[in-house]
Amino acid sequence: MKRFAVALTLLLTSLTLISTHAEAKRLGGGVNLGKQRTMSAPQKQAAPAPTQASPAQAAGTPAKQGNKWLGPLAGIAAGLGLAALFSHLGLGEGMGMLLLIILLAVGAFFLYSMLRKKQQPAMQYAANGPDFGATPQQAPVTTQVSADTVPQRAANIPADFPVESFLRSAKMSFIRLQAANDRKDLNDIREYTTPEMFAEISMQLQERGDQAQLTDVGFVNAELLEVVTENDLAIASVRLSGQLRENNGAPEHFEEVWHVQKDLKDDDSVWLLAGIQQN
Repeated sequence: MKRFAVALTLLLTSLTLISTHAEAKRLGGGVNLGKQRTMSAPQKQAAPAPTQASPAQAAGTPAKQGNKWLGPLAGIAAGLGLAALFSHLGLGEGMGMLLLIILLAVGAFFLYSMLRKKQQPAMQYAANGPDFGATPQQAPVTTQVSADTVPQRAANIPADFPVESFLRSAKMSFIRLQAANDRKDLNDIREYTTPEMFAEISMQLQERGDQAQLTDVGFVNAELLEVVTENDLAIASVRLSGQLRENNGAPEHFEEVWHVQKDLKDDDSVWLLAGIQQN
């Protein structure tokens, strides 16, 4: 009886030691991690009924566009007139030239402000420094990035959002982060995750211990589900699916949603992984 009790104690101790090391898995471990969201149902934008503009409306359109340029042009013309007037009154060409330079500078600033409003900055998924889509040379990942067809843009995706380039970057970042997770490269992971998400992944790597992990991504597809603004954050949700093998096992299908976010208050901010959500 005493021998049985000793054997049972040793068995329970062994099981406890084994349970302290989590099974090595891909980034996120195939579970919900970090930020989770309930995404709004995609709505198709209703196509507006074609309307035929009257001749008066058609003729009036160019006039409205021309009014945008009337202000700076009139200012420059006025500056030229004042410069000529000063010169004629004997106030010197220097005063007239100085006034002209000031008006030209004001006009240039006005034009720059108009162009800046029209051009929305590209919301890039890449981080500063290395290209976010570049797979490290030492990464044990061989993959085929599938050529997705860009679906019809949903109403919850801004019209000027660069969907195609964003999805390609998302797929390449998926591959890169799998490789960083295999290597337990915390520096690489930190560069592309929010502090909260980095803490979650770091904990998983600690629980993994010394177990090796090899993630071989066969192919990966990406679908942009929505891009929303909450407070000062832009949040994009991307569905990633495909096939991969872990530790030379059989190919397995995967499908999960990555939530990435960007600080709109910071012009130098980049997209960072904030959460992984299983379907």
